[in-house]
Amino acid sequence: MENQISALDKKPSLLLHCCCAPCSSACLERLKEFFDITVFFYNPNIGDGEYLKRKAELLRLISETGWAKTADCGHDPAEYYSAVRGLESEKEGGKRCEACFALRLAKTAEAAEKLGCDYFGTTLTISPLKNAALINRIGEQLSVGKSVHWLYSDFKKRGGYLRSLRLSEQYGLYRQSYCGCEFSKRGN
Repeated sequence: MENQISALDKKPSLLLHCCCAPCSSACLERLKEFFDITVFFYNPNIGDGEYLKRKAELLRLISETGWAKTADCGHDPAEYYSAVRGLESEKEGGKRCEACFALRLAKTAEAAEKLGCDYFGTTLTISPLKNAALINRIGEQLSVGKSVHWLYSDFKKRGGYLRSLRLSEQYGLYRQSYCGCEFSKRGN
């Protein structure tokens, strides 16, 4: 990511897939000086009640900080269940998560291209429980043949995850204790 940012000669547009306000906080803070950011809250893996709570917190963070704009999208859990069909008993971090990442990043890439963004990326790499190399590989594959570039990241590095904890405390953000899907909530 640092190499991509250092090569910029203008402030390009970025559609940033966000999973929740706490994870987004440190990512947005780090990127706001380099990109014109639009947040994309596409998370069909999250159940309805939790989805609405997380979305409200993200919108509140953006409203209070002014760090980004938002692009709305629908919430259809059926898309998620279709993408992970047959992978329900996979362990957390396995093939089910890979399918979920691919679903959310594909939708983000598609939306970024429609919006005419220069880049697309995700906040998912801030989590110590998420495989940044896998997420970056998926993002890179999805950018092939598109007019939008993948923004490589591993936001947990350089104290990113710890910074998200501090910002969550500073802004009083709701912090969930699980990924969001029913499988992670059950501990699979």
